[in-house]
Amino acid sequence: MRRLDYKWVVAVVFAFGMFMNLLDTTIVNVALPTFAVEFKATTTSIEWVVTGYLLALAIFIPVSGWVGDRFGTKRTFMAALAAFTLGSLLCALSGSINELIAFRVVQGIGGGMLMPVGMAMIFRAFAPSERPQAGAVITIPAAFAPAAGPVLGGYLVEYQSWHWIFLINIPVGLIALLIAGLFLREERQPDPGRLDVPGFLLSGVGLAVLMYALAEGGTRGLDDTRVILIALAGIALLALFAVVELRTERPLLDLRLFKDGLFRAVSIIWIPAQAAFIGAVFLVPLLLQLEMGMSPLQSGLTTFPAAIGIALTAQPAGRLYNYVGPRRLVITGMVGLFLTTLAFLLVDLQTDQWWVRLIMFLRGASFGFVMVPATTAAYVTIRPEDSGRATAIGSAIPQAAASFGVAVMATALTNRLIAHNAVLGSPATRDGALLAFHDAFFVASLFPVLAFFAAFLINDKVALRAGRKPKSPEPAEAVFLDVSAADGES
Repeated sequence: MRRLDYKWVVAVVFAFGMFMNLLDTTIVNVALPTFAVEFKATTTSIEWVVTGYLLALAIFIPVSGWVGDRFGTKRTFMAALAAFTLGSLLCALSGSINELIAFRVVQGIGGGMLMPVGMAMIFRAFAPSERPQAGAVITIPAAFAPAAGPVLGGYLVEYQSWHWIFLINIPVGLIALLIAGLFLREERQPDPGRLDVPGFLLSGVGLAVLMYALAEGGTRGLDDTRVILIALAGIALLALFAVVELRTERPLLDLRLFKDGLFRAVSIIWIPAQAAFIGAVFLVPLLLQLEMGMSPLQSGLTTFPAAIGIALTAQPAGRLYNYVGPRRLVITGMVGLFLTTLAFLLVDLQTDQWWVRLIMFLRGASFGFVMVPATTAAYVTIRPEDSGRATAIGSAIPQAAASFGVAVMATALTNRLIAHNAVLGSPATRDGALLAFHDAFFVASLFPVLAFFAAFLINDKVALRAGRKPKSPEPAEAVFLDVSAADGES
């Protein structure tokens, strides 16, 4: 390692951490039905295995920059690695669904700190002209980990045990910690400022309360007084968060950046788009395993074509960007996502696996046409000095939107299971459960419709004109950062 230039040491360490973090975003989904059986858990409880992790990511991504500047990037990165690795071990040792949810939050805290601080180290170690080389190294785990997750998770759950989907992180994390401890240099900013504690608390509590209200709505009904009051409390906390951030000199999330039209438009699009994509990803393994009778490995092999679809359309979408503009590409992707979500209404208990694989591939391909142009357009008009703050918002919104999508899908499924007098995974009520899944997928199809209309907020002329201007390193850094985060969410 000492023979390598320091910049490549940073790249190697970050590649380990990124692989572990991104693998975990997809490897767990295939095990959700197993958790339901193992812990005798309801759909609402299973939802929090995913939502708790995503919420922790969304809450701790914005604060990671300040922590890295205040305590040093090496120390922060190692602490994030340690939290993620320890969280993985504790998840593997969980004896109840509540323990698993709690330890997934620990994982999410580590993961939320890991990616932004690691990217900051990368861009400090590599000169602007060398960053494409760094990108080539980082692209490997960014592309391979999400695609490998469903298949690897299916194999481990079926032929080993569900504990191994978490235990597999431990050797990777320990190797990364060892290399980081021995070879990384400490970097600290002289004036990190003060942490926006009110913003941090209001955003975290507000999101958690709102997600809890949605979860309760599945069993109690969305018209239940208690559910409505909890939801209103969450909305009020988030509204207060917005007021505080707009009045704070150094806010956790600088909401003033939403004055930029392109950045605001893409941020609005990300909420329904990410909710639609990730929400359906939550539903599919439950349908395949608990109702259609597939094994975990079969389920993983059936869902992973979505990652292939994203990988295959990412470059064509990037090339088409300068010819047709981001708006048309996003609209095309949203139409595809809408149609492929509705396609699940035609899936029954006897549908061939290859039809489901085709749907998943087309969903991934459609999302690729959304992800690449939206990520690029978001930052082209952001000033260089604002790129770091814009990236914090651009990274947190998709994670929060993903947790919202999972919560809505779990609520819809739970509510419709009750309406159809069905029990998830019960052979006696499979027909009713299938109808409940169809209802949930119909709800999921409404999100792309919202994103479709939101796409008209994108001004192609402004996006293309700004994109042709000579770019400084900072905006390029912001785009690179957010693309990495978006890949992980897939």
